[in-house]
Amino acid sequence: MKKINLKGVSVQTWVRTIVLALALVSQILVLFGKSDKTIDTEKTAEILTTIFTAIASVWSWWKNNSFTDKAQEADEILYCGENETSIVIDEDGNEVL
Repeated sequence: MKKINLKGVSVQTWVRTIVLALALVSQILVLFGKSDKTIDTEKTAEILTTIFTAIASVWSWWKNNSFTDKAQEADEILYCGENETSIVIDEDGNEVL
């Protein structure tokens, strides 16, 4: 099992994860009939919650969420070299583009 490194997780990853959790909790509450009664109709609440859940789900996991040490190291390598041109050499010593 991979070790989770919570200290190195970015703020954006935390925000996406929290938004997704809130959307899922909201969706579960609607499914069990515990939606907010101040909304005019139950159908409106159900539709809005479903849309919110879908958007939060896609947004949260479309991004690269790096919770493990290796994933965070890979992010550092990726983002540090983002503006640099690098040459990769294969096992035979040939340049790979």
